[in-house]
Amino acid sequence: MAAKGTADTTLVKSAYVKQSYTQEELIDFQKCCDPVHGALYFMRNFMWIQHPTKGSMLFEPYEYQLDLIENYNQHRKSINMLGRQMGKTTVAAGYLLWYAMFRPDSEILVASNKGKNAADIMRRIRYAYEHCPDHIRAGTSEYNKGSISFDNGSRIVAETTTETTGRGMSISLVYLDEFAFVKTGIASEFWTSLSPTLATGGKCIITSTPNNDEDIFANIWRQAENIFDEFGNELDGGVGRNGFKSYIAKWDQHPDRDEAWANEERSSIGIERFKREHECEFIIFEETLVDPLFLVDMQGSDPQMKHGQVRWYKYPDPNSTYVVALDPSTGTGGDPAAIQVVELPSMEQVAEWQHNKTPIEGQVKCLMEIMRFLEDYSVAQIYWSVESNAIGEGALVVIRDTGEESFPGEMLHEPNKVAGKRGRRGFYTTPKVKLEACLSLKRFIETNKLKIRSKVLITELKSFVARGNSFAAKPGEHDDTVMSMVLIVRLISYIATFEDKVYDVINANLANNMLDDYEDDWDAPMPFDLS
Repeated sequence: MAAKGTADTTLVKSAYVKQSYTQEELIDFQKCCDPVHGALYFMRNFMWIQHPTKGSMLFEPYEYQLDLIENYNQHRKSINMLGRQMGKTTVAAGYLLWYAMFRPDSEILVASNKGKNAADIMRRIRYAYEHCPDHIRAGTSEYNKGSISFDNGSRIVAETTTETTGRGMSISLVYLDEFAFVKTGIASEFWTSLSPTLATGGKCIITSTPNNDEDIFANIWRQAENIFDEFGNELDGGVGRNGFKSYIAKWDQHPDRDEAWANEERSSIGIERFKREHECEFIIFEETLVDPLFLVDMQGSDPQMKHGQVRWYKYPDPNSTYVVALDPSTGTGGDPAAIQVVELPSMEQVAEWQHNKTPIEGQVKCLMEIMRFLEDYSVAQIYWSVESNAIGEGALVVIRDTGEESFPGEMLHEPNKVAGKRGRRGFYTTPKVKLEACLSLKRFIETNKLKIRSKVLITELKSFVARGNSFAAKPGEHDDTVMSMVLIVRLISYIATFEDKVYDVINANLANNMLDDYEDDWDAPMPFDLS
């Protein structure tokens, strides 16, 4: 085992210092320079780490860490999905330090989802550097918490991932840490700005624990997993069609973990978090309206046809009733307006429309055209309405001026006094009403009563999360298709008060389902003696 290299040196080696080498030191240096095996030789022989229980020690990689190092080294673009506390930060710190010292003139960017994570990577890099012997390490011309410049022309810079991170740098290697947990809007802008660098030969390493299966990390991962060309032939080296090589390591690959550890961890953090953080499943991190474990299995379908901008997932059935709801918007390019169509009593989503630049008049016209399309199929009944909050007042004016009688079907209105306003047209949404309707939507989806077909809606549900005492889209995301479906749920609940078939569907087996839920978690009480 190599001894620490700082016993007779300073913590930081000065730049451009002349130095004599022994024959053994020259051999060590030469082995570290090897482009294929140099990184591993350096890390095994000269990289010291701070182990959480064993203290300072020479790094000895586990089997999966050897595979991780190889993936970093052998591929220009690699994406790596690993469970929590698997040592990915240690491997990254050692590899980046080796790359900077033995690949002269390299500009290395470390971008992490949080500033403290970027700082932690740099702390590990500095620790490894400071304990490296002088005959191996390069001299430094700049040595700070957030950056290190070496006398061979290389530099390491660590920053929080933002839309502008890395701009102005001539990046040779970018390391993206916990990329799945960078906010979607930021990740998208950052990735767009980074793409030209990668297109001209830059090296990219991405590591993360998984999160949402709709984020940039998940998209890159899926493309990296697609290792076949259009003719079904496997691409060279098993590299994905996007040029990334994927690698995954789960909890059971760690030699210090067994089933007993896993059971204790499941009990401690819950099955959902365990699946995400240790089994590398794409389960959403935040508290979504619909159970994340349920969302993972939800699969949308492609439309069977398009009528204008309306996506139809099923042709209308003459024997069925249809519910149509409009959630209006200003139509000026901001939040979209959305229309949902659900079939009764099957409770199946059959159509959807969404657009952000259609004015109020156009939104109401689209609503009418959808209902006329249903009428052409001689469906049994059409019920419809609009949300009347704020901009919805404008939709009600257009409907009034057009003439409610011109619209096929029957327009439904709020049946009770809401927000102190009696007799309001359409459906008005208060915070309490919204929460109750959201919870009903959750129940309908999770009990498989409401059959969702739209991929757009499923995507929005994955970012529809708890906010205060209610639910809303995460910052930078939209929830218009969700809120139009929430309005559908309110309409269906109202229809159930006067249509027995609908009442039977939405309440069928509810008591049995609740009993089953209790039975899953219920243990019989311990017997006791009354004598």
